[in-house]
Amino acid sequence: MKLFSLLTTLAAACFAATAGADVPVLPGAGNLSTKAQLGQQLFFDTNLSEPAGQACATCHDPAFAFTDPDKNSPTSQGVLSNLQGNRNTPTAMYSGYAPAFYYDRASGLYLGGQFLDGRAATLEDQAKGPFLNPVEMANPDSATVVSKVRSAAYAAMFDTVYGNGALDDVDLAYDRIADAIAEFERSPVFNRFTSKYDFYLFGKAKFTAQEKRGLQLFEAGNKGNCAACHPNRPLADGTPPLFTDHSYDNLGVPKNPANLFYTLGAELNPEGATFIDEGLGGRLHLNAELGKIKVPTLRNVAVTGPYMHNGYFKTLRGAVELYSNRDIKKRCGNTLTLEATALSKKCWPAPEENTNVNHAELGALNLKKKEVDDLVAFLKTLTDGYKSESPWPYKAPK
Repeated sequence: MKLFSLLTTLAAACFAATAGADVPVLPGAGNLSTKAQLGQQLFFDTNLSEPAGQACATCHDPAFAFTDPDKNSPTSQGVLSNLQGNRNTPTAMYSGYAPAFYYDRASGLYLGGQFLDGRAATLEDQAKGPFLNPVEMANPDSATVVSKVRSAAYAAMFDTVYGNGALDDVDLAYDRIADAIAEFERSPVFNRFTSKYDFYLFGKAKFTAQEKRGLQLFEAGNKGNCAACHPNRPLADGTPPLFTDHSYDNLGVPKNPANLFYTLGAELNPEGATFIDEGLGGRLHLNAELGKIKVPTLRNVAVTGPYMHNGYFKTLRGAVELYSNRDIKKRCGNTLTLEATALSKKCWPAPEENTNVNHAELGALNLKKKEVDDLVAFLKTLTDGYKSESPWPYKAPK
């Protein structure tokens, strides 16, 4: 694959990094601030889980656009064996551009925030979560994490960045750990803007006929209508297109029978196999938001599968098919039907959460096979690494 040409070498480097070696050399890391360098050390430190062995980079591998490198599992395995999260690991790339979580009265929508249900208002809040999540890094408390950082080779960097005694107070130290990680995630390492589409916008790359057709379908309100939620034009302030409007939506995605979270014990999943991911609505306890999941960026979507909040789709084409004909095809008789079976039987299982499914903008697009192929071809132009340097002047996320 021509795009994302650094994947193979980065994969090897990242494997070494997450095994406890020095952090890998990454695109965009040439001029990191000292705080971002500290965040990078934290991001790749496998000693910060309980037991040791898992880093942020374990599930957010830079060789796969900062998603889980295990593409055979819909969700990520935690540091403790046989413990799986309930959701697919989203890309950490471009997450720094999301505004802090808020309710927009003009549109009547909740916007921004981090995690797929927006439960972390900011990137700093998000960085604190995985360390203490029992099915992720499994530390019992923040004091445990801080103690490990105090023993790390890079501990002295905290005094350089935050002043003498930066790690003395546990609560302040934990805030600073999250602050440094967020600084790293706001750096050019995570915000590259080096896709073919970026160069196309500047007239420095030419699209194939198929890619052009895919772009037209992506923007057409009476066809793909993808740009309605995944804006593909620069923002008013000059920020490159982010391919997300930071909103929340229920796409009518089926339950994923391959999700091992359903098999966890009652202490972690009291609902067992009947578990339903209520998304934003479950977090806010609002029926009007049930089933709504944060709209992801489509940048690097070709290399960030599996897709959707529960990893239901192994293929990008299958995900586009759901958008096209979710409300046109017959219902599968079994609600626990895998993607491949559903496609072969020309049916779709019922949505995991049937409330608030978006019928207005998707589900009955009725795209032809060629049109689906064209859309997928365009989406592949969003993969970073077409060239090493972005044509956009870098603007750090606010």
